[in-house]
Amino acid sequence: MYLRWAEKRGFRAEILDRTEGEEAGIKSATIQIQGEYAYGYLKGERGGHRLVRISPYDAAKRRHTSFALVEVSPVVETDVDIDIRPEDVEMDVYRSSGAGGQHVNKTSSAVRLTHKPTGIVVTCQNERSQSQNREVAMRILRARLLEKKLEEQEAEARRLKGEHVGAGFGNSIRSYVLHPYNMVKDNRTGHETSNTQAVLDGDLDDFMRAYLHSQIGIPA
Repeated sequence: MYLRWAEKRGFRAEILDRTEGEEAGIKSATIQIQGEYAYGYLKGERGGHRLVRISPYDAAKRRHTSFALVEVSPVVETDVDIDIRPEDVEMDVYRSSGAGGQHVNKTSSAVRLTHKPTGIVVTCQNERSQSQNREVAMRILRARLLEKKLEEQEAEARRLKGEHVGAGFGNSIRSYVLHPYNMVKDNRTGHETSNTQAVLDGDLDDFMRAYLHSQIGIPA
């Protein structure tokens, strides 16, 4: 959905890491999207997304509900003041999987970085060499740490205002219902559409616009 959204906008999208599910589907993926105001549009997509559909993996054709957690981080330039001490980062290497020809599964070029103080784990296996994957993974880690720092500042601001703080994965921001009817509804803004196929094909601008308008207090 997000790859198609980026394509429609003429943005550059690159899959940096992808882990296949144990039985089917995708367990996790990291995508970098480059374009004008890309982070500004996408930051409202953070949170749980709920999908209700007839599962293609169920022979009995029963309705299933599944969830995906979306995290959005800005790309951080190297001169941003995010202190990462070398002794705080543990690096593991493993063999890449997926497309890549003879290079794949022959050398341990994929990289997993664990930031011990925060427990943040990032992986990258898209590049051809271990050093390149480590460089990209460090960039992702730097972005995650910046996002965490910003979230802590926002949480403190909300606390000082006396507002309720806390949003768990169970509080989905948006529902995509494909059975027994078609409806995509944003639970924060109330914006909805019955054209579920268009949304899953990347038609997200109206939802993004409604969220941004809600943040500045003007009608969508």
